[in-house]
Amino acid sequence: MRTLIRSAAALAAAGLALTPTAAAAAPTPSPGAATVTKAGTSFLTATTITPGQPVRVGASTGDHLYWSFRAEAGDVHEVSATVSFGGRARTGPSTWTIDVFDGLRRRQACTAGAQTPTVAATATSVTLGCTLRRVRPWAEPWSGDPLPGTYYLRLSVTDLPEPDLGLPVEVDLLVGAATGGGGSGDDGELAAPLVANTRAGTVLTAEPAPEPVAEEEAGLTGWLPEAGSRWVWTSAGGVLAAVAGVVGFALTRRPRRP
Repeated sequence: MRTLIRSAAALAAAGLALTPTAAAAAPTPSPGAATVTKAGTSFLTATTITPGQPVRVGASTGDHLYWSFRAEAGDVHEVSATVSFGGRARTGPSTWTIDVFDGLRRRQACTAGAQTPTVAATATSVTLGCTLRRVRPWAEPWSGDPLPGTYYLRLSVTDLPEPDLGLPVEVDLLVGAATGGGGSGDDGELAAPLVANTRAGTVLTAEPAPEPVAEEEAGLTGWLPEAGSRWVWTSAGGVLAAVAGVVGFALTRRPRRP
């Protein structure tokens, strides 16, 4: 304990600050990556981005913004987002959140980062972050572990004064990915990446023709049950029970006296 205190004092004297090990460096854009300037409004219309590709979009307070990206086994993704208010006056504090979903629309937990920060009305911006768990190549269906496939990001505001709805904001978002190492020790591999089925069904332009109905069997034996069916066994059991009852009554009946 004394050694830790001395180390902290030495770092403070040198002008350095201690940071938690869980707080990793912010992701950096890939060289030459084109900036994405749009976002979707639902899972079906999510804008596709790649790790290292910067995003900058203008939106309104209260919008739900969606993006999607591809995740491979062994990747560790870190999401960083900044919402700028542009110095416009707001009436009260607001709470923002960034959620991550896998290909089956299951919400994935964050291991680090300010996922749901609350900022005061005087703040000019808010920074959000989320570091995901390492993507596994295989897992049990009930475990909820991150698996390869398409992942979805949703940025939204969860709590704010009603007069502040609709105020313009500017969003800067970036997804970083660290690959390699830390693979799962489980034997197995996912057969196919998890991707939600978004294909629409076919539209019928004409009424489908009804299937032909099998004609009823004709003849005197058409109404008889099939051999070995439960009706045959039930009827046979009933006959045997009746015979046994008559025989039993005959054996136990007292003879009449003259």
